[in-house]
Amino acid sequence: MTERGARHVQRERSAFVVGPSRMAWDGRALEIALDERSVPWARAVRGTLRLQPHALCTFAASLDAAGRHRWGPIAPCARIEVDLQAPALRWSGAAYFDSNEGDEPIERAFTRWDWLRTASPDGCTTTVIYDVQATGAEQGAFIARRFDADGSDHAADAAPARRALAPAPLWRIARSVRAGEGAHVLRTLEDTPFYARSLIEMPSGGERELAVHETLDTLRLRSRVVQAMLPWRMPRRR
Repeated sequence: MTERGARHVQRERSAFVVGPSRMAWDGRALEIALDERSVPWARAVRGTLRLQPHALCTFAASLDAAGRHRWGPIAPCARIEVDLQAPALRWSGAAYFDSNEGDEPIERAFTRWDWLRTASPDGCTTTVIYDVQATGAEQGAFIARRFDADGSDHAADAAPARRALAPAPLWRIARSVRAGEGAHVLRTLEDTPFYARSLIEMPSGGERELAVHETLDTLRLRSRVVQAMLPWRMPRRR
């Protein structure tokens, strides 16, 4: 996650290179070769990730009324193999791969969003919920979509009302979720001044299911203090 100048970036039909790291599509899988340094301790992060979609998906949706911000799941149901030499870690399992793009800075259109993803036990069905709050008088977006292993998509069941979750423990970002009573945070995976990613448990049809949840607070992101902190989290190499 190092920002680099244009001369260190190359884009081809089936490959994208950023400095010493590279991702390439071979027609069946996406292979990512990482050669980075973590911050703030500059430890090596090196190895490969191979993501194999069950199928590719063409669904795309606007996140704002003007269509300036868009989201689409490229491979909502996939398998991944992770093989890192530094640190020495290996695992494989179900995966999800999507894309966000925009024609302007994200903080211009939104004040915050809460995002949720659940997967069936066999990894062949994925449900995504976007709950976006727009800036000013613009209306935010609510998207609830289910994706199958063949790449097809369907409207998901109507989501319950928004419920508050416990705030992130370090930076105290407020979190909320569209889920039934009893939804709660099992673990906070990432806790930053403007973004939190969490593993939550929530009721579903008499059962309990796990979900990956994220909150983005763009009011925090706009802060000059946070802007000054970003290079320490994401180094910049001209």
